[in-house]
Amino acid sequence: MRELMNKAGEIGQDNLIAGVFPPAEFTGVKIAAGQGVLRRGTVLAEGDAGCVVLGTETTGKAAYILSDDVDATEEVGTTAYRAGNFNTKALIVAEGYELTEADRDSLRKYRIVLNDNMQ
Repeated sequence: MRELMNKAGEIGQDNLIAGVFPPAEFTGVKIAAGQGVLRRGTVLAEGDAGCVVLGTETTGKAAYILSDDVDATEEVGTTAYRAGNFNTKALIVAEGYELTEADRDSLRKYRIVLNDNMQ
């Protein structure tokens, strides 16, 4: 018998979402080329050519959290969280970079709340 429903996608438990308030909201973003594979939970900053991983040399202010893995070898459009409550320990930034209070404030302006109480 032919299947009437197909799975569109699947997300395992990764502890990225820390709470239900503020509710998670998505938006479309353009990811700048040359960054390789980026993982769900990567903190993005707006750059001149599109979003880049927070902490890279061309970084602007923290603005989004990547919602799905994406290959950014070339410029690509994808979705990111523009609001929500997230586990700080599950976030990804550039190697050697740590989130600052300024980064937290910038994310808070976008209604992204970071929760330090989770594993």
